[in-house]
Amino acid sequence: MTESDRPIFGASSASMGARRPTNGLLASIMWLCGLVATLAAMAIGAVLAVFTAVAVAVIALFAGALVFLAGLAMRARRTVRARRSDDVIEARKVDGAWVAYGWERPGR
Repeated sequence: MTESDRPIFGASSASMGARRPTNGLLASIMWLCGLVATLAAMAIGAVLAVFTAVAVAVIALFAGALVFLAGLAMRARRTVRARRSDDVIEARKVDGAWVAYGWERPGR
């Protein structure tokens, strides 16, 4: 570290004098505050992890439903496409009304 970098990283202990001792009541309070902050950070992290897990589960559920519905749509599309050409019915207009022929199922 060069002399020009020292103000950026803070003053050295030689230029500021000896470090203030942190023992006694102030050290205990600082340690206790650090412990409380650590526990709070861990609790917040745990809550955020649970929210993330729930969000991933909901996304997976919706993705599964979407894949299921896409499968049903593809199956219906194959069923419609597999119809024979002789299933087409004929309709004619007779005296202002449409009359359809060929829609009766054989064997009934």
